[in-house]
Amino acid sequence: MPDNLCDVPGVLVGHATDEDGTTGCTAVLFENPEGAIVGVDVRGSSPGTRETDRLGPIGAVRGTHALLLTGGSAFGLAAADGVVRFLEEQGIGLDVGVARIPLVSAAVLFDVVIGDPAVRPDAEMGYRAASSATSGDFPQGSVGAGAGATVGKVLGLDHAMKGGVGSASVRLDDGLVVGALAAVNAFGEVRDPWTRRVIAGPRLDDGTLGDTVELLPEVADRLRWDESTTLGIVATNARLTKPQASKVAQMAHDGLARAIYPVHTTLDGDIVFAAGTGEVEAAPDIVGAWGARVIEDAIVRAVLAAEGSNGIPAARDL
Repeated sequence: MPDNLCDVPGVLVGHATDEDGTTGCTAVLFENPEGAIVGVDVRGSSPGTRETDRLGPIGAVRGTHALLLTGGSAFGLAAADGVVRFLEEQGIGLDVGVARIPLVSAAVLFDVVIGDPAVRPDAEMGYRAASSATSGDFPQGSVGAGAGATVGKVLGLDHAMKGGVGSASVRLDDGLVVGALAAVNAFGEVRDPWTRRVIAGPRLDDGTLGDTVELLPEVADRLRWDESTTLGIVATNARLTKPQASKVAQMAHDGLARAIYPVHTTLDGDIVFAAGTGEVEAAPDIVGAWGARVIEDAIVRAVLAAEGSNGIPAARDL
């Protein structure tokens, strides 16, 4: 097992990255023509989304064919059009008689101040991410939706560090598989969930890494708004109902809270999707608990695999 989201059978992941613009997007496709049952839970106060309302527990029980995580802020939502076009070409979508309509939900993070602000994920980039999606190992770090991600921004970007995309998974003895993928662009710092040591966060003048919560009172009057977000996807081979998928997404936010300090702020647009492919029976509490565990691992891997760019260092540079 490559120990990533693709360990869940039927789940494919693909990236598209613009290195000059320092942005990109990450597509997650579900091989089942009927899609996966997907729920969502939004905790941050500044989210950017497409087609998430239908994922709520009272939404119609229809499969979702793909999820997209993208940079570019609101501009980046255009990349979902490319994923839809790719799926339509493959004959994948909800059959409405006169056409098959691919159901694709998306969420964005804010990275337009890192690279070239005129370069944003568009339909062509979304198409490339979807068409490159495969099962197996895939790049992590400063790629796809994590290309322009940063963390530890309480002192401004001049003192921040690089975030990125990370992924992890677990397989239990009964055959249950739970995987996670996270695009980490958090306002807060990322800490090791076990030791609470800061891995990537605000850089102080003496070269050490600071504590965002302790620094907040000093800078509260000059914080930049709406520039942060952590996006997550938990996928499992468990059979989930719509309400159960929503509950798993809710529980998975605990993984964000164990790895990011602080999280779910007014400056963040934190969102977690949860997808069930419906192969094995499993209690949603078990799926949700492990979902939180693997998403915290994915967050740590995102910053450890990131590469410094545009004058912003990564954890590996320190």
